[in-house]
Amino acid sequence: MAELSLPSEAYRESFLEAMQELRDEGRGSPDDSTSIGRDLRSWTGSWETAEGFARYVADVRAKADESAVLPPNWVHSTTWWWVDGGEYVGRIALRHRLTRFLLDVGGHIGYDVRPTARRRGHATAMLAAVLPEAHEMGIDPALLTCDVDNLASRKVIEANGGELEDARAGKLRFWVPTARAVAAQ
Repeated sequence: MAELSLPSEAYRESFLEAMQELRDEGRGSPDDSTSIGRDLRSWTGSWETAEGFARYVADVRAKADESAVLPPNWVHSTTWWWVDGGEYVGRIALRHRLTRFLLDVGGHIGYDVRPTARRRGHATAMLAAVLPEAHEMGIDPALLTCDVDNLASRKVIEANGGELEDARAGKLRFWVPTARAVAAQ
């Protein structure tokens, strides 16, 4: 059964396989402004070694530490990996606060599922599992966004109670109640 896990060196092999799948579909190009895109550009060539991967895991986990110094206009975020049978399936990040940019196009929560694991309900389950974490951080409702033409992501958000507010800069903006997710547990 799939579950949330904090990033761990234990998933290195399947994580790297997933990153290759994402590269194969064109992710990581200079115009890919997603966290996956940035990670592919920044860490490819380093995370393939055990030491490099350990640094990557430590870097991802450190971003949740409120005392950590981040680049300008960045916010602290907690990232979990979605693992199934010990294999990396995807990741989901919960941003602790919103900047003006995140309010318009990024939202509180972002997620990715590796291409070979899509269309199996992982994104919907992953989001449902993180909503109580958002509530515990005092986020209610949570803002989620997706590209206007990303029907799959829209369905994930709506399946978790997302209510469409508007569209901005090519993104649909949804507010998802987190208290209801806690009550459903």
